[in-house]
Amino acid sequence: MTTRPDIRLVLSDVDGTLVTSDKALTDAARAAIQALAAARVGFTITSSRPPKGLRMLVEALDLRLPIAGFNGGLLVNPDFSVVESHPIEPAVARRTVDLLASHGLDVWVYGEDQWFVPGADAPHVAREAWILRFDPVVVAAVTDRHLERAFKIVGVGDSPEPLAAAEAELRAALGDQASATRSSAYFLDVTHPLASKAKVVHAMARWLDIAASQIATIGDMPNDVLMFRESGYSIAMGNASDTVKAEASAVTDSNENDGFAKAVRSLILPDDGELP
Repeated sequence: MTTRPDIRLVLSDVDGTLVTSDKALTDAARAAIQALAAARVGFTITSSRPPKGLRMLVEALDLRLPIAGFNGGLLVNPDFSVVESHPIEPAVARRTVDLLASHGLDVWVYGEDQWFVPGADAPHVAREAWILRFDPVVVAAVTDRHLERAFKIVGVGDSPEPLAAAEAELRAALGDQASATRSSAYFLDVTHPLASKAKVVHAMARWLDIAASQIATIGDMPNDVLMFRESGYSIAMGNASDTVKAEASAVTDSNENDGFAKAVRSLILPDDGELP
């Protein structure tokens, strides 16, 4: 297998990648991150989750570098002080909410530390609250007040057709005013155009004063392809779609079978665990 001795940072997606489907961080994943540190390779995470919903991982892994929430819309230090923020322009946010609703999708709006939903019993809300470990605020309607500093707007639906139609219409209607990507089979995420995992690669390169080619990225969803294309080496999880896998430099095992840890051990770290 090919090792990448020039890698100075591993940038990992979270759900479907670093953690299992039950959102567990395995012992093998923890050990792999410790091995990166021992080899002087940095490690951090990027996710569609809000930074507040990543707190448990920051603490469990003792992360020292900035983390990127909202697909890069909000970069924070491990103490959650803001490094860089890209809220959606309010007028663009309003158009987004209206367009998603016109396709029959539920609409969630995320501020910096709150998220607004149409009902506590709406589809996927309870599981999302369990994942994030904080509860949403239920609102009868999304008002302009909720959109003054929105970092992510999500169209939620269990049928792929409305999500695909909304994604295509959003991209046509908003152009470079927003970024629309799928973070799961039932979530369509809309963020500021500078909020993408591709931008996270370059933000971390600037932060560490390294080249983007010295960053390895690992993920499983279409929104991870954006960072694959900007990094020097990319790894798709075994549970990723064939389309995502085709965009990666290599493919590892699934998140249910310690694919993250296997990727670090066999694809990123040199055989002797040391970097030149």
